[in-house]
Amino acid sequence: MKHAHPITLNEPGRVELLMGNEAIARGALEAGVRVAAAYPGNPSSEIIETLAKAADPARLHVQWSVNEKVALEVAAGASFFGLRALAAMKQNGLNVAYDFLTNLNLSGTGGGLVLIVCDDPGGISSSNEQDTRYMARLTDIPLLEVAGFEDARDMIPYAFDLSEAIGSVVMVRSVTRISHGRGPVRYGPLPEISGTPRFVPGTTFVPFPILTKHQKRHDAIKRLERDFSDAPFNTYTGPDTPDLIIVTSGIGYLFSQESLDLLNLNGRVGIARLGTTWPLPEKWLSDILAKSQRFLVVEEIDPFLEGNLNEFIGRHPSLQRGKRVFGRQTGHIPDVGGLTPEHPLAALKTLLDIPYKTRPDSYETLVESESAGLVIERALGFCPGCPHRASFWSIKNALAKDGRGGVVTGDIGCYAMSMWPSGYQVAKTLQAMGSGAGVAAGMGVLGPMGKTQPVVAVCGDSTFFHAAIPALINARFNASNFVMIIVDNSATAMTGFQPHPGTGMTCMGQPVDPVEISDICHSLGVDVTILDPFNLEETEETILAALREKGIQVLIFKHMCALIEFKKAGRHYVMRVDSKKCIGEACGCDRYCTRVFRCPGLIWDPISGKARIDEAICTGCGVCADICPENAITREEA
Repeated sequence: MKHAHPITLNEPGRVELLMGNEAIARGALEAGVRVAAAYPGNPSSEIIETLAKAADPARLHVQWSVNEKVALEVAAGASFFGLRALAAMKQNGLNVAYDFLTNLNLSGTGGGLVLIVCDDPGGISSSNEQDTRYMARLTDIPLLEVAGFEDARDMIPYAFDLSEAIGSVVMVRSVTRISHGRGPVRYGPLPEISGTPRFVPGTTFVPFPILTKHQKRHDAIKRLERDFSDAPFNTYTGPDTPDLIIVTSGIGYLFSQESLDLLNLNGRVGIARLGTTWPLPEKWLSDILAKSQRFLVVEEIDPFLEGNLNEFIGRHPSLQRGKRVFGRQTGHIPDVGGLTPEHPLAALKTLLDIPYKTRPDSYETLVESESAGLVIERALGFCPGCPHRASFWSIKNALAKDGRGGVVTGDIGCYAMSMWPSGYQVAKTLQAMGSGAGVAAGMGVLGPMGKTQPVVAVCGDSTFFHAAIPALINARFNASNFVMIIVDNSATAMTGFQPHPGTGMTCMGQPVDPVEISDICHSLGVDVTILDPFNLEETEETILAALREKGIQVLIFKHMCALIEFKKAGRHYVMRVDSKKCIGEACGCDRYCTRVFRCPGLIWDPISGKARIDEAICTGCGVCADICPENAITREEA
């Protein structure tokens, strides 16, 4: 018997330990969401994965879309039919969706439409640490910020109600430490789902007349400046006349509370937590500003709230007398990176001249004297048996044999590690998803100007569907010359192995006919070759031949992600190192297999001076047997 997932239980008052993204998903269920769409991207991925566990074609449709723009369009389509809908993405994804968003804000919405954006301060799993809050202000849409786990559940129904009240999309922002943290969440009731989707005759959702619609959005924002003063997510705790007030949002709220407890400042310092960070709640904020002369703004990532607070004070002459605002702009909080509990702690120590040591001197001395031995240096690397390692090994060797100084362009994904030693530092460019193909198309038209270096673009299978197809069409249209290598590992592997159009399965578990990448490429009239990258000799020879051809050559390196394959089929081979043949540091470029090839399944034994197999993590792909110049590594059928 199949048991219901805890996220689907209609048990008001039940308390579950939920990840922040799970709490957001539970809030959406309690709000009666009917359609949810996203493209995988950490730290937002678990929102859709959680909602998929409650999916029911008649009540709740959940999908992984091919990119974030399409995901928001899908959600908007459901909204236009009167249903509550949600789109989720990470900060990079909002860039992709922004073109549609800047029209959607004018055209308006039907059913409640909530856009959840999860920022990644510090770029933990991203190519930037973009602060998306500015986009809410630019598009005249309200912005709410989640500050905790139960808060995440509570805020989503509020956002849906707000969206329907103002006829516009509402943005809800989370960050990595909330999305991927865990905390207790008390359930509310799940509503009865009813109602048939219906597009009301005579209704239109268009941005015209532009000036009228633009003015309507400005008017809505001005109303919210008043209405947000009563929002339940704007709170103040502390003395009536504090020495200083911390103005904060998001994870900064939790860190600020911790700082006051550690410094014993709850009687001297207040905390004004803003859940509605755009527009600012005028009356509420005026009351806060009247309580003190000094304010410390604690926020991630950029000084968005700090700048808006200074602007707010500047627009209200009665509030200006002696007010001082501290934060990232004044250097009291670092101006890059995510927050840690130490940041508000250090700022309060400075501003209030409080002596406080976070650690005893003895600990600091220990760290300084022994840190080199306490922390082992680890480089980013591909997983054991990853087909991308074999792919970039062949690309490296083929370019070396070609000898013309070929350039490899790439983009974000597991294969982005081709920038670093684990990928042999092959890739020379990395920007957004699909940019490798677009940049290569630009490089590939430079031949008539005298360019002689060949160009290779590398992209993943999910990235191909997301953003590389237009670049490939552009290259075909403009007669560009380059080799496009699609490393197809049959999953959106970097973000958690989510399905994509080529895998034959939706996120709701529905089998579908896969979209073949090779068919799309063939339809454009380009040459396509499909290879197994584990066949090193054939792969290298094929790349070398493609580098010498004219036009666009598409090579699809097709081999399932090692983690998925190992889970499904186990080891293909049992790998061993013949210690009699292994010559260790005398081999090639000094420990060829462990220092150069760098598979984590191969480890160096300094006692014996030989390489050996780490049987705990080796997936048995067998590739290392082909790269060993002494034939010291052997493979046997598992």
